[in-house]
Amino acid sequence: MSTIRRQSIISSLLIYVGFIFGAINTYLFTKQGIFTPEQYGLTRAFLVMGNFFYGFANFGLLSVMYKFTPYYRDNLKDKENDLLSITLIIGFLGFVLTTIGGIVFEPLVVRKFSAKSPLLVQYYLWIFPLVFFLLFFSLLEAYAWSLRKTVFSNFLKEAGFRISTSILIALFVVAKIKFSLFIKLFSFLYAVSFFALLIYLIRLKKFNITFKISRVTKKFYKKMLVLLGFVFAGSMITVAAQSIDTFSIASYVNLALLAVFDFSIYITSIINVPQRSIISISIPVLSQAWKDKDFETIKRVYSRSSLNLLMASLFIFAIIWLNYDSAIQIFKLNKLYETGKIVVLIVGFKNIIDMGTGVNAQIIGTSTLWRFEFFCGVILLFLMIPLNIILVKKLGIEGAAYSTLIAYTIYNSIRLYFLWYKFKMQPFSNNTLYVIVQTLACYFICYYLFRSMQSFAGIIVRSVLFVILFAASAIYFNLSPDIDPVWKTIKKRLGLKF
Repeated sequence: MSTIRRQSIISSLLIYVGFIFGAINTYLFTKQGIFTPEQYGLTRAFLVMGNFFYGFANFGLLSVMYKFTPYYRDNLKDKENDLLSITLIIGFLGFVLTTIGGIVFEPLVVRKFSAKSPLLVQYYLWIFPLVFFLLFFSLLEAYAWSLRKTVFSNFLKEAGFRISTSILIALFVVAKIKFSLFIKLFSFLYAVSFFALLIYLIRLKKFNITFKISRVTKKFYKKMLVLLGFVFAGSMITVAAQSIDTFSIASYVNLALLAVFDFSIYITSIINVPQRSIISISIPVLSQAWKDKDFETIKRVYSRSSLNLLMASLFIFAIIWLNYDSAIQIFKLNKLYETGKIVVLIVGFKNIIDMGTGVNAQIIGTSTLWRFEFFCGVILLFLMIPLNIILVKKLGIEGAAYSTLIAYTIYNSIRLYFLWYKFKMQPFSNNTLYVIVQTLACYFICYYLFRSMQSFAGIIVRSVLFVILFAASAIYFNLSPDIDPVWKTIKKRLGLKF
């Protein structure tokens, strides 16, 4: 667990550097006088639709790499390992087929979005350069994760793209480039992260390409194809479920309110940073543990990930909610974005539930029962589509938030029950309840003491007091097994003796 703890902390810190740039970007996108809400909404639609097409193009290759890397690593020399070569070739084929499909269905996009989101129709084909570089960056990222080189790849994925976006926004503001050029350059931003990671792997001498089929591939290719088929189908379902809210808003509402929805999603996405770090570190550990039938390690990763992620999500969300109103007023954002507050609350609860259930998806996905994840995805899709269509039509962007909360709560509950039923694994303990009580107590103390301070000073005071109360109580009551080692390391680095 020390490896997971250390790398997840480093990754989280680096990712938060990316969020600083992301916050700057979001501020500039939403500030009056720079971008219109429709233009900001188009950039969000680009990313969501790019991820949608990426789901088709990747063919489920990432899961194959996670699942079978231990077998390649334990039985082949680096130069004989053909797994990366296979994934890159199949990935390119996937991109070509996806692009052809995207062009064939362009008339459908025109009919569906031209009335409410004409900008999306105008720049639709520029989504595919984004898909290309996102796909190949993700393949290299999965390869880096399998090598347990997660820190730099996480930084590139989270910070690299946002820093590139900051530079592009600066060009838009200072050089006054036209928005048409801006959005075209935006579609190539993942190229920066892709080439940086490629150079990194080459310098590590880990980027080995071979066209000779290895004995491991010959032995496992049938199992790999079966996994590929199920994961591809499952990923399609999952991507569709994750994209349906954006498609519904763009189709039934407009790009301006899509911008509000995405702004609210961005605010709550800060909560998910520790989850992304722990997932990237835990996947190779879980994959190796399943191969070695080390169930104690799996149970330990499950329980600790649940507790630590619950603490992190509650901590971050409490700070956001303590200061949301003050921040909107102080930074003088477009008044339209104030309408997204309830979305922040609802999606914040969804993220807390998702993180508090630990790495259940990764445990199932790296096990021999990975097919169950496909059926979970089917359930998620069948929940998300009708919920979004019905609730978005009735409630607008709040309906999209409610549908996400309902669907993901059921989705995670099913996976929790499955792991308990099959392996007698469940991630919760008494400390789970204590963490919730602790957070509520710290939140209400800070809220009632300083609720009248609607200023930047109020944000600082509330946040600092909450951090002190939360950290002190967590350390005093030792709410997680990982707190004491981290606290001892901090004291040692700072030279503290108490």
